[in-house]
Amino acid sequence: MNNTLSASERGYKFLGVLTALYITFQLVSDVSAGKIISLLGFPVSVTVIFFPVTYILSDVLTEVYGYARARSVIWVVLLCSILAGISYQIVTVIPPAVFFKSNDSYIQVLGQIPRILVGGWIAVFCGEICNSYVLARLKIICNGRWLWIRTISSTIVGQFVNTLMFYIISLSGILPFDQLYRAILTGWVIKTVVEILFTPLTYLVISFLKKSEGEDYYDKNTNFNPLIVN
Repeated sequence: MNNTLSASERGYKFLGVLTALYITFQLVSDVSAGKIISLLGFPVSVTVIFFPVTYILSDVLTEVYGYARARSVIWVVLLCSILAGISYQIVTVIPPAVFFKSNDSYIQVLGQIPRILVGGWIAVFCGEICNSYVLARLKIICNGRWLWIRTISSTIVGQFVNTLMFYIISLSGILPFDQLYRAILTGWVIKTVVEILFTPLTYLVISFLKKSEGEDYYDKNTNFNPLIVN
């Protein structure tokens, strides 16, 4: 299949919808990441519950459309996340009207520390790229078989990179070391478990898309350089 054809030239019907869902879940994760809950006695971000959906979408994109298109979507998601993050910071510094009494709530939710923002952006990009790369490579090695092995293996790698980089960049020196490594381990495990639980649904979505789009891309001649935007 010709990897040089654009989505419109290929006639893809669902690539735009998947991209929109990907952006939505990422932006929701950005805003809600500051809410800490307790799972198994460990403090973790509430996003461990739904952030794995972005990895499921990444798996779907890579499996159906190939690494290069998944990489393009990842760049779009990253750009949207950065623009949204900058916008949130602007919102927090603009003085409120004298009668507006909820400004402190906006600042508390949206006013993230720049270190945390940057850590999140780096972690998301590196984790998602690793996820797509592992899945694409395994698809060639497995000759398209054992999808569950590919999706779970790529998630294990991608989520580990994401979780490790975010906590080290954003929270090292803030959380005590014992809490830091336990939070990394707990977050990584929970995100991976969510992916495993969603495996049947992932199968259904991928099967539907392959039939509907007439696409089942194999990255045999793909340039895997993550810095290529399109």
